[in-house]
Amino acid sequence: MNVFKTGLGLVVLAMVLTGCSSTSTPEEPVTPPAEDTSATTTGIDDSGVMAEEEEPVVLGTVFYFDFDKYQLKSEARALLTAHAEQLIASPRQIRLEGHADERGSREYNMALGEKRATAVKEFLVLQGVDPALIETISYGEEKPVALGANEESWALNRRVELK
Repeated sequence: MNVFKTGLGLVVLAMVLTGCSSTSTPEEPVTPPAEDTSATTTGIDDSGVMAEEEEPVVLGTVFYFDFDKYQLKSEARALLTAHAEQLIASPRQIRLEGHADERGSREYNMALGEKRATAVKEFLVLQGVDPALIETISYGEEKPVALGANEESWALNRRVELK
């Protein structure tokens, strides 16, 4: 067993050293991948002509908030309007996960995360999205995306994620 551990340790050490070593090999030019046309679909429009349909636009799904606030920012409103259009055109279940930074009590942050998720839901409903399709949940400070104790980290943690 000790031989196995020693051998495994040497393999791990070799991998670490290999990963840290640098070589001066010339960089190869990066060729962009060929454009994938398989995602587009065609159909016949009202005039009987074949028409190519555009792929849906991928929208941002994280909406940020100011400290101790649950009012939507203008950039969040713009994104949410586009999400609402997609949800009205193709209804599906979504979950809005509210988050807060670490400042404040656990209970306060749970309530703030819920208010943020509810603000997003209310905005989507006002745009015409069926409220039965929207679930809200608050994680408060429990699931940070940034672990620093500074404004940059806190700003990243004050969010609602659309899933």
